[in-house]
Amino acid sequence: MSEACKQGEWVEIHYVVLKPEERSHDVPDDTKKVPLECWIKGWALSSGTTGGQIEIRTPANRIVKGTLTRVNPGYAHTFGPGVPELSSVGRELKAMLKEGN
Repeated sequence: MSEACKQGEWVEIHYVVLKPEERSHDVPDDTKKVPLECWIKGWALSSGTTGGQIEIRTPANRIVKGTLTRVNPGYAHTFGPGVPELSSVGRELKAMLKEGN
């Protein structure tokens, strides 16, 4: 089901930056086999529906054209799972500083 956006709404688009044959010869072989893709957020410069082409203005004031993928997208990034070996570092450092080492 496609979702519609209005001009000025916060959206996400997708586009292919480089096709596989345009990739650098210096990148690993498995990387050369796939396109370099970009998903970028910005404000819609016109109305549109998901799956259709649309232009956006990014927060850096760039105008970019691509396929509308999401309307009013959020952010879902993380720094990954916790590292057990690092969980005690804060306590250990405080103890070392308290001792004067």
